[in-house]
Amino acid sequence: MNKFSWIYFFSFFIMTTAVFAQKSAIYTHDLKEFDKAVSLFKGQQYASAQLIFNKVKQTATTEELKSDCAYYVANCAIRIDQANADELMEQFVTDYPTSVKQNQAYIEVAQYHFKQGNYPQAMQWFDKVDEGSLSRNDQEKFNFQKGYSFYNAKNKKEATTYLNKVVNSAEYGSQAKYYLGFMAYEGDDYKQATKYFDEVSGEEKYKEKLSYYQADMNFKLGNFEKAIDLGQKAMAKSNPLEKSELNKIIGESYFNLKKYDTAIPFLVAYKGKKGRWNNTDYYQLGYAYYKQKDFENAISQFNKIVGGKDFVAQNAYYHLGESYLNSNKKQEALNAFKNASEMDFDLAIQEDASLNYAKLSYELGNSYQSVPAILQSFLNKYPNNVNRSEIEKLVIDSYISSKNYKEALVLLEKNKSAENKLAYQKVLFYRGLELYTDTKYADALKMFTKASIEQKDPVFTSRALFWKGEIEYVMDDFREALLSFKQFAGSSQASKTPEYKNYNYNIAYSYFKLKDYDQAGNYFQSQIEKGTADKKRLNDSFLRLADCRFVTSKYSQAIDAYNKVIESKSLDADYAYFQKAISYGFMSKTDKKIEELNTFIQSFPKSEYKDDALFELANTYVAGNKNDLAIKTYERLNVEFKKSLFTSRAVLRQGLIYYNTDKSEQALLKFKKVAADYPRTPEALEAVATARLIYVDGGRVDEYASWVRTLDFVAVTDVELENDTYEAAEKQFQQNNTKQAIAGLNSYVSQFPRGIHSLKANYYLAQSYFSEGSENKSIPHYEFVIGQSRSEFTEQSLSRLSQIFLKSKQTDKATTVLLRLENEADVAENKTYAQSNLMKLYYENKDYQNSVLYAEKVLANPKTDDKVQSDAQIIIARAAIETGDEAKAKLAYAKVMTIAKGELAAEALYYDAYFKNKENKYELSNTAVQKLAKNYSSYKYFGAKGLVLMAKNFYGLKDSFQATYILENVIKNFTDYPEVVSDAKTTLDKIKTEESKTNSSITK
Repeated sequence: MNKFSWIYFFSFFIMTTAVFAQKSAIYTHDLKEFDKAVSLFKGQQYASAQLIFNKVKQTATTEELKSDCAYYVANCAIRIDQANADELMEQFVTDYPTSVKQNQAYIEVAQYHFKQGNYPQAMQWFDKVDEGSLSRNDQEKFNFQKGYSFYNAKNKKEATTYLNKVVNSAEYGSQAKYYLGFMAYEGDDYKQATKYFDEVSGEEKYKEKLSYYQADMNFKLGNFEKAIDLGQKAMAKSNPLEKSELNKIIGESYFNLKKYDTAIPFLVAYKGKKGRWNNTDYYQLGYAYYKQKDFENAISQFNKIVGGKDFVAQNAYYHLGESYLNSNKKQEALNAFKNASEMDFDLAIQEDASLNYAKLSYELGNSYQSVPAILQSFLNKYPNNVNRSEIEKLVIDSYISSKNYKEALVLLEKNKSAENKLAYQKVLFYRGLELYTDTKYADALKMFTKASIEQKDPVFTSRALFWKGEIEYVMDDFREALLSFKQFAGSSQASKTPEYKNYNYNIAYSYFKLKDYDQAGNYFQSQIEKGTADKKRLNDSFLRLADCRFVTSKYSQAIDAYNKVIESKSLDADYAYFQKAISYGFMSKTDKKIEELNTFIQSFPKSEYKDDALFELANTYVAGNKNDLAIKTYERLNVEFKKSLFTSRAVLRQGLIYYNTDKSEQALLKFKKVAADYPRTPEALEAVATARLIYVDGGRVDEYASWVRTLDFVAVTDVELENDTYEAAEKQFQQNNTKQAIAGLNSYVSQFPRGIHSLKANYYLAQSYFSEGSENKSIPHYEFVIGQSRSEFTEQSLSRLSQIFLKSKQTDKATTVLLRLENEADVAENKTYAQSNLMKLYYENKDYQNSVLYAEKVLANPKTDDKVQSDAQIIIARAAIETGDEAKAKLAYAKVMTIAKGELAAEALYYDAYFKNKENKYELSNTAVQKLAKNYSSYKYFGAKGLVLMAKNFYGLKDSFQATYILENVIKNFTDYPEVVSDAKTTLDKIKTEESKTNSSITK
């Protein structure tokens, strides 16, 4: 070594030694700080430890020390839940892949999370561990903790694998067996569960936990006595949730042992899953009550089973039906049996439920289906049922008792067996009555005609003949009506029918309409002599008898009959008194006539015949040369009745009196008034003709000509041609030669549009067109008539026009004409006709105020018949509903119920139920709905609405089953009425939403 080399070596040695010494000092310092940080880490002061580990890592001179620091920094981050903790640990693994602490890091972090109960986080780190490099002690702890983490995550397969590895571990074996047993329990492997639970049952810490599960397992294994014993022992040490479940186990065990009375308190104490029972829970408690014959409580449980479609539900609904029957709630029973009959889980129950449903439908009526169809369906499905003969009898009788004659006819038309022939005749008859009530006369006539031909029951054959005659009469076919009534009277069983007491009355009226007044009078007399008529019909018989005797000039007999009407103080007493006075006149008892007319005017000041009486009295004064009294009486008529049909005549008669007493100027004033105020009327023509005589006699022809030229209905030339043209046409009209009359009258009207006979010509032409069915062609001619001054043709023309406009739905025109008819009619029936149709038109146009106004006018008329009265009450009721005045509607519908028939009666009965529901009178409301179903099953719309009401009633009565079941059936069976179905759906949704809060079996 040369000198230079030695010096260099020495220098290097000195420098190296110094550096090493420096590093050694630093390393020693780092180790001291590292140990301090480890101590803090072990003392769980992770934040402080982490700061030191980070500081040491930055100055560490060895990879090993840096690795250890990185390990602890990441471990501290996890333990203080730093946001980047996982990243630090992953970074440690990446930066130091050969570190011996890597596996340990995973285990420690996993165990830390496990200890904190953060099992999902623990599982993430357990999955990173290299299991093969673990020590035996670490292996046992690892297997248990990872197995439990899988258990907590409900991964039973993996949990079982890991826990099975430590079943023999002194430290973890008992815990592993407990959890393995619990997983077997949850998987219904009770044998395996029992094995594990038995192995740990001696340990105190598991006793309380295991008692519940062992009780439940024994219950599920069918060891009910043991389940009860274990359950009762566990009860004292259990929490509230477990106590609820134990009550269920004990109660259901007693239930299965058929110790229903003992089961009830335990079943009641059960709180349900998350506070909710299911259908099975309700069934068991309900059945327990049922077996104790506590039907009220049984119903309260069974009826909470909503929407069930399984074996349990079928049993529940069947026993619910029986509970209702035992509580005499037949309508409710019907629905329950219907539901049970629609399920086939138990065929015996299905058959018996079907039988009960069929019988109850027969007894109560059925809004869902035709009762005969239900009974026949049962026979078809169960031909060998022991009750077959009973049901067969009910089928035949149900065609009548169900009152759903329309559907019954459909069924009978398809099955015209010999045993059904009698039922067919009866159903034809009752369907005819139903159609008659609804004013469908043509269809009703077909029913009665068929019923009279069947001749299976002579009583119904006779009744059909009577009602056939009634409809023929209503349809103005009086000859056929007379024939039918006489056939009825001559039938062998007529005297056994309810119609027999009135057949003379009907025959009498048929003769009356045929103008055979002698025969009509004889039959009215027979009706009176039989003495079987009601008071109203008896009074009418006396009245019509009097009229018949009057028309046939038998005035003494007429007066006797009129006196009977007067004595009865009936509504027609005024008419009878007037006719009685007129009769004295025809008997040449003028003074008596005058006396009676004056008495009439005083006694009946508001009579519709008062203007008739004044006119007749004045005429009688004229006949007796009492001209002053006549003039005064005519004047009184003109003042009190400015729009009377007699007013124009009275003015004319005044003029004639003046003319006949040589008071020409006074006469001319009256004649000119008639011509001016009542042009084209017969009175106007007579007034002009008589005035002409005055002018001619006085040599004042030019004055006459000047006056006449101011009248557009009198021509001074071509009078003979005009008269000849009119008279030829009028002759054809009077002889009922309609076509020739139309041709002749048209010719006259076109030639003389403002002629002296134009009023009559247009009226006769309109009548001719109307009678041949050319109603539209009659319109302009009727309008001509009503456009002139009031005449004897005005009222009839207004009546005809209103009929035409109503028929053709020309409501505005109909309203205008009806308003005039109301104001101008002398005939009471026409006034009532106008008012009744006005109330309907106003209602249809939603003018509820006027519709009610006219309905009240109709009701104010004491002579209004029941049909029109019920129409008026219905209008008032409906208008009140539309305007929200339910108090008024309730009152009106109550009145309708007393007089209405058919569909109106069904509507009134529905609203009776509706208002009772609004008042929370649910049971009374249901009674009304049941009556609706029983007596008016043909009217499906109100039947459907009634069922929705019934559902609401049942829900108000806390019967959820009935409510939901009825609504579901409405939705299914009444799709023709979308408004009703919509209401049913809305109501059903509300109920299910509410009930699902306590019944977990309900799905919306």
